[in-house]
Amino acid sequence: MHAEIPYLREMLIFLAAAGLIMPLVRRLRISPVLGFLCIGLLIGPYGLGRLTAFVPKLDLIVITRTEGVEAIGELGVVFLLFSIGLEMSFRQIWAMRKDVFGLGSAQILVSAAAIGAVIYFHGSNVSTSVLLGLSLALSSTAIVIQLLSEQMRLSSSPGRAAFGVLLMQDLAVVPILFLVGVLAGHGSSTGGAALTAFGEAFAVILAIFLAGRFLVKPVLRYAGGSGSQELFMACVLLLIIGTSALTAMAGLSMALGAFLAGLLFAGTEYRHQIHNDMEPFKGLLLALFFISVGMRLDVAAVWDQIGLIFAAAAGLIVLKAAVLFVLARLFGHSLAVSAEVAVLLGEGGEFALIAVGAGAGLGVLTPPTAQFIIPVVVISMFAAPGLAAVGRRIGNWLTHANAEDTLPKDGDSAERRVVIGGFGRVGRAIGKVLEDQRIPYLVIDSDAELVARERRAGVPIHFGNASNDRLLDQVGVSNAIAFVSTIDERGGAEAVVSALHRSHPNLPIYARAKDPAHARALTMAGAELAVPEATEAGLKLSEALLLSAGLPDNVASAIIAQERSAI
Repeated sequence: MHAEIPYLREMLIFLAAAGLIMPLVRRLRISPVLGFLCIGLLIGPYGLGRLTAFVPKLDLIVITRTEGVEAIGELGVVFLLFSIGLEMSFRQIWAMRKDVFGLGSAQILVSAAAIGAVIYFHGSNVSTSVLLGLSLALSSTAIVIQLLSEQMRLSSSPGRAAFGVLLMQDLAVVPILFLVGVLAGHGSSTGGAALTAFGEAFAVILAIFLAGRFLVKPVLRYAGGSGSQELFMACVLLLIIGTSALTAMAGLSMALGAFLAGLLFAGTEYRHQIHNDMEPFKGLLLALFFISVGMRLDVAAVWDQIGLIFAAAAGLIVLKAAVLFVLARLFGHSLAVSAEVAVLLGEGGEFALIAVGAGAGLGVLTPPTAQFIIPVVVISMFAAPGLAAVGRRIGNWLTHANAEDTLPKDGDSAERRVVIGGFGRVGRAIGKVLEDQRIPYLVIDSDAELVARERRAGVPIHFGNASNDRLLDQVGVSNAIAFVSTIDERGGAEAVVSALHRSHPNLPIYARAKDPAHARALTMAGAELAVPEATEAGLKLSEALLLSAGLPDNVASAIIAQERSAI
């Protein structure tokens, strides 16, 4: 007997949409997030699904059962947060504590108070106002993180600030869900129940950290040493989903558990292998999540109130952006970063849909209120890609308008100098060497806060994109001694080298590479020399070891030179 695979038709429709429609979306240069949201609206029960009664054959391309899609789509958010944790460390999280616990907490409380006050003065009771204020104060972690990742801006100043706020919002899920039960009248001792809930959440997080420190490496070493790729993947998935399940049991979000798992994996030697193995699954599952969000928008059911719903969505975005802009400034962020983060996080989030559904089920919210709020949240989420683009433009405009001293001045191009693209760890080391040798240099970096800070310290640095031909002409790259790319992102480094080589084919270009394959790609793009940072470090250590073992200097140098040429 053969049994039907649950949601098989839905999965086939999703894969067809991802494989056939998304290439068209990319060709039109539409944000993939917006593309998947629109696909969900089109093929969902409230899009073409409404026409199946008149055109039965449409049932072949329509998803009417959204439960399975939504459940599997949530795994996309889990793997997204896991991959973010995999690229970070506990030290980095601690360095972000001002944004996480300071700005994040303030944003939730002040935004909730402002939104709740507006709802209360429009005739709602206190319980409804409090619940909706807290729920709508949260933004969409999945959409914002994905948009920042697409733009390669997660490590930028606005990206770090936005991520800090979103991380605190994920931590706020516990008290908000607990509040739903309290407002519904469940539980006799509010204070005792709250302490119990927070105690359980803290105990689970502590257990994850302690178990991770002692279990993760041995388990991965055992799986990796088995020689079985399947066993290794099974262990990785077990640790990710198991950690997510533990946090879900404690009332925390599964995404937060996955982020903690990523942090634990980040300290192991397997992090790069795991990242490469997880990337395809994360992308597909995350696309399914965005499609499931698009399926929730039932325009026909609220058509009579559509104008009011759009006005409410716009009001939510403006109110949250205004609150976050003021708070970001108070917490020391620049004008440009504050504006970009405020606009970026103006939309509602997926958790609001969960909280509203739970509130309606327990009687805290009336059905008409829930039916009105859900499309408001979904429409604001549809606006997220546009908000990200607008926020970035505003941030760039404010950077140029308020930091004129970071722009190249007349005469900057007269002197021959080295131009450095990027002023991170490697760029700063190169700058120090050049300065010690009295060789003039100039730096271009796209991090506005870094540029302002380094200029105050006297570094000759300008704000901008190193692949911008007009900016390079302004700083006199045609008269430069050489150009050095220190960008550590593969695609970005190749784009800069390729663009510069096309416009200035005779300019010597030197580049930092991630590995030998990346170095070869940069050389083909036009770099005169591309140095793989990890490989070169290994060769230098090997040379030191040969010398320690007693080999003469010339012999050790010849051996290393031969190894270097073979790479």
